[in-house]
Amino acid sequence: MLNRPLLVAVLLLPLLLAWDMSRADLALAKLLGSSAGFALRENAVLVQVLHRGGRIAAGCVLAAQAVHAAWPVHAGTPGRAERVLWLLVTLAVWVAVSWIKSASLSSCPWDLAAFGGSADYVGHWTAWQNAIADGGPGRCFPSGHAVAGFAFFSLAFLWRRHRPQRAARFAAAALIAGAVFGAAQVLRGAHFVSHVLWSAWFCWLLFAGVAAAADGVFSARRPATA
Repeated sequence: MLNRPLLVAVLLLPLLLAWDMSRADLALAKLLGSSAGFALRENAVLVQVLHRGGRIAAGCVLAAQAVHAAWPVHAGTPGRAERVLWLLVTLAVWVAVSWIKSASLSSCPWDLAAFGGSADYVGHWTAWQNAIADGGPGRCFPSGHAVAGFAFFSLAFLWRRHRPQRAARFAAAALIAGAVFGAAQVLRGAHFVSHVLWSAWFCWLLFAGVAAAADGVFSARRPATA
C-alpha cells in the first residue's frame, strides 16, 4: 500500500498531465510576452532578488541543514543518520533535476519565435518521447531555480515523524519559496508554468520514495509537540 506522501504524488499526476494537455502554458506565456520578448525579463526584483538572491538563500539553508546534520542529537529530534540521509537526498534532488534539464530538448519561452527567438513550440513530453528538437537551445525543462525552494521539502520529511507541526511548517515554507522562485522565472519568460509544477512534483516524488524506504529502517518515535 502507498504511504500518504506517495499517494499525494499519484493523485497530483493526472492534474499535471491535464495542465500539459490544455496548452495553458503557451496561452499564459502569450499574456506575459510578445514578439518583442518579455517585458519583465530584466526586471531588477525578479533578477536580483528572486533569482540571484534566491540562489544565495537556498545555499544558506543548505549550509544550515549541513550544520544541523552534525549537531548534537537530543531526545525528540531526528537521529544523526536521518539528518545525514535527508541532507544527501536534498543534494540528490538538485543533481537529478539538473541532469533532467541538461538532457531536455525543450527550449525556454524566451527562445521561441513567438517571443522573438528562433524555436518552435514543442511540448516537453513530445520532445522527450520522439526526440524532437524545437530548433532552440533546449535545456529548459523542468525549472531548476524552483528547486531552490522545493528541495527543502526534505526538511518536512526529516521532521514528520518527530514533530509533525514543524514538518508542516517546513513543507509550507518550501512550497511557497519554490512557487515564488518559479513564478519569477515564468514572469521573465525563462520557464513555462508546467516547468515549475513538474519540478515540485519530481522533488516530492523523490522524497516520498526515500521516505517509504527509510520508514522501514528508522524506528518510529512518538511525535513530540512542535
